[in-house]
Amino acid sequence: MSRGRTENIRRIPLRIAAGLWILFLSAGIILFASTIPERGNPMNTQSPDTSGLSRATFGGGCFWCLEPLFESLKGVTNAEAGYAGGHTESPTYKQVCSGLTGHAEVVQITFDPAVISYADLLDAFFAMHDPTTLNRQGADVGTQYRSILLTHDNGQKKDAERVIDELNRSGIWDRPIVTEIKPLDVFYPAESWHQEYFENNPDQPYCQAVINPKVAKFREKFKDRLK
Repeated sequence: MSRGRTENIRRIPLRIAAGLWILFLSAGIILFASTIPERGNPMNTQSPDTSGLSRATFGGGCFWCLEPLFESLKGVTNAEAGYAGGHTESPTYKQVCSGLTGHAEVVQITFDPAVISYADLLDAFFAMHDPTTLNRQGADVGTQYRSILLTHDNGQKKDAERVIDELNRSGIWDRPIVTEIKPLDVFYPAESWHQEYFENNPDQPYCQAVINPKVAKFREKFKDRLK
């Protein structure tokens, strides 16, 4: 996401949050609201409790772009935008956009490995973005937009290394893949207004100019794997 786009939309959630706070007060449901996990709380890095499901975490540019693509795949039960790979505890969107927290914008996937494997997700991931551009995707520039795989276990690490080696040897790209591989430490869910952003804001200029073409291209390439 470009700096100009960030500046233009940064004020929106503040107004929404203020309106929601007033609504909670007037409705007398503060106690209920307090039970909902707030943005920035670290999530369990292991598999969900739901039997048979697994998690995977990917970063490859703006998380607004990745989330709708992963969400469309068979076997993916949830895709959540967030931050990972950095050193600042409970970072905000503004802090991550500064590039000073070390975090990348990522999407954490909950998936059914009986339907879609981690290797299948890697296949989709490398088709979603250019893994040869360091710290950027298109006009979105900064370490927060780097290509990164946050692995949840040694099996994912080995699969990631194998796939990257195969892709480098295939000659698909003229330049080597720069995708970082590191174990996931903590995943911080992004603010609520980032979740399902493309679905909720289809007419937003960035969605029209950047995300929409990605979605169309991805759906054509992976039409046999879509829900």
